Amino acid sequence: MIIQKLQLINFKNHPAATFDFSPRINCLVGNNGAGKTNILDALHYLSVGKSFLGNTDVNNIRSGEDFFSIEAEIHDGEKLNILKIQQPREAKKIIKKNDKAYDRIADHIGFLPGVMISPYDSNLISDSGESRRKFLDAMISQTDSGYLFNLIQYQKTVQQRNALLKNFAKNRYFDAESLEIYNEPLIKYGTAIFTRRKQFMEAIMPLIQKYYELISGGKEAITVNYQSDLNDAGNGDLPAYFQSILESHLEKDRILTYTSRGMHKDDLIFGMNGHSLKKTGSQGQQKSFLIALKLSQMNRIRELTGKTPVLLLDDIFDKLDDLRVSQLIELVNHEHFGQILITDTHKERTENVVKNINEESRIFEIGTA
Repeated sequence: MIIQKLQLINFKNHPAATFDFSPRINCLVGNNGAGKTNILDALHYLSVGKSFLGNTDVNNIRSGEDFFSIEAEIHDGEKLNILKIQQPREAKKIIKKNDKAYDRIADHIGFLPGVMISPYDSNLISDSGESRRKFLDAMISQTDSGYLFNLIQYQKTVQQRNALLKNFAKNRYFDAESLEIYNEPLIKYGTAIFTRRKQFMEAIMPLIQKYYELISGGKEAITVNYQSDLNDAGNGDLPAYFQSILESHLEKDRILTYTSRGMHKDDLIFGMNGHSLKKTGSQGQQKSFLIALKLSQMNRIRELTGKTPVLLLDDIFDKLDDLRVSQLIELVNHEHFGQILITDTHKERTENVVKNINEESRIFEIGTA
């Protein structure tokens, strides 16, 4: 997948901008606040239909304007496709491919896979399990539309069950039979989610170890363990085991007024040399681990879909020294990871890194007249 042209209108701080990209390496250079990351965020929109930075869609409309538009020409190896996202201030977002609007944004996920490596990735280590679950779900959803459907249905069921629990508490009333109707969909969709997550993590773990060794020199042993209530079921009957969990925690759920166990409480545990990466890993080790995690994601997407994701490297000089940046870019270039976009504040530094790696590179100065 190659993004040949990108056009922005009223997106964040860009009133109007057009970029003709190289199929290999593209460098966006400029001062802090010039809008480099916003360009990568626009590409992230094209990939998954929402902002990488977590902003609401309307908040990404340029101040004083009524809409934003992101449009791109994308070559899929066979033909040129036009992808367009429009967000009016007073209406719902529209995503179109070749002038045909998607009925659901979920139907678009997977067409243009992309992976962003950003300073914000550190949240995966420092934040709660919710951040890691969202990351895991995003990884799998780009390769498996069935998983995304199961996830949406499961989350809806949890929300409905929680609403009923809160209603019981508000009215000082409890009806276990009314709550039990949610067990069947929770078990159906939850066990499917668990099985897919477990399979995905088992497949990606060797890749994470491989890329960490290439980036860091392999002095440490790193691990990623998938933590879930259903792990204790072993090779047993997953639906029956999940049923027993829901039943045994019914009283606790009544008191807490929310569903306390299930796939919405899963987590990824990052380790190094048998200890918590968060507690014992240096800043450099944590950064190297996160990059290895993202490169593994790219590799897995390519293996499962046959599509090469677009790699978005946001301010990576903040994450690694110049030598490791050079090694990283040479690595992804050598392994044919496809199109790469890099942001940096120093043009000369970026030029020195990419000029000896690939001739098909372009540098765009952002924020200059």
